[in-house]
Amino acid sequence: MTKGLPTVYDVAARAGVSIATVSRVFRRPDEVTEATKNVVQSAVRELGYVPSASARALAARRSGAIGLCFPDFDGIDEFDPLQFSTGPVSVSLDPAADFEPTGDLYTSEVMRGTEIEAWRHGVAVTIAVARGSRGPAIFENLAGRVDGIVTLARTIPDDLLARIARRIPVVVIAGPRAGDEYDHISTDGSAGMRAMTEHVITVHGITDLAFIGGPSDSPDAKDRFDGHREALRSAGLRVPRAPKMRGDFTRSQGRAIGRALLAEGRLPRALVCANDQTALGVLDALSQAGVRVPEDVVLTGFDGIDATQLSIPRVTTVRQPMLELGRAAVDTLLRRLGEPGLPPESRTLPVQILLRESCGCLPAAS
Repeated sequence: MTKGLPTVYDVAARAGVSIATVSRVFRRPDEVTEATKNVVQSAVRELGYVPSASARALAARRSGAIGLCFPDFDGIDEFDPLQFSTGPVSVSLDPAADFEPTGDLYTSEVMRGTEIEAWRHGVAVTIAVARGSRGPAIFENLAGRVDGIVTLARTIPDDLLARIARRIPVVVIAGPRAGDEYDHISTDGSAGMRAMTEHVITVHGITDLAFIGGPSDSPDAKDRFDGHREALRSAGLRVPRAPKMRGDFTRSQGRAIGRALLAEGRLPRALVCANDQTALGVLDALSQAGVRVPEDVVLTGFDGIDATQLSIPRVTTVRQPMLELGRAAVDTLLRRLGEPGLPPESRTLPVQILLRESCGCLPAAS
């Protein structure tokens, strides 16, 4: 009976093989006979041995994990200290109009895609959120623990990202390459928004459109506004220099924008929103004010999140392959780890227009 935690030496002694053979059973099982594998695995079970990931990482100079880092989308930099309370079950009214989904649905789908592709390759994923003022430190801490990082554009300052990329591979989701040497995975947001705007103009005959943008430093928001402007220009309509209003891609900000538009006293005939969360928030505000969509105002979004299928009316949107974005980012990162000398790659995934009731293409559900 061994004392303390069993080691690879204990497994080798119990199985009557070398420690190199035990290592091959775990790392390269195809190189070991079935009989030898059975003997070693039997010893592992009897001893309760668990391979040391840190020891393997030290030997291979790899952690066996990749990092995934997103910015925070709630704008909260500090939280109050956690407190626990006891007492009876409480009962309170739930104001549905003020409901704000927890988290960002776009990043949730991208995150799921990265997890799926990492699982396919037997790689672990370490997730971090670069929240507020501590974001750069969190990102750098993550970089020291993983073999490579997948991150969303503008998550951290460019100079820090460049410094990290000299140590480990970096794949950036969203946004075009801008003089950097990272791999980029994105969707064709400009073409998608151009097609959406052209649909509103040509199919519905609407020339009074307003674009509700996203953050001014967001590459996605810029691409989508550029596509919107191209469609207006091609149709011979006035091309605005800036969006009618800007939000932060959240539903709560979309509500605030909707209320601000109502306060102006005149609504455009169509509102083209930079993302679905904004469109859903605008829809909340319009519905509360008795404004009918699409009869009074046509409304469109961008992303294709599930919530747009549940709204009344359902929101017409540009679906981008969020799950595939995450999977493609991991695939690119793993190929980079296998072949570090490959030139930087930019991959653009296609988008799809989903026509629904909010633009008037389908009859409203009865």
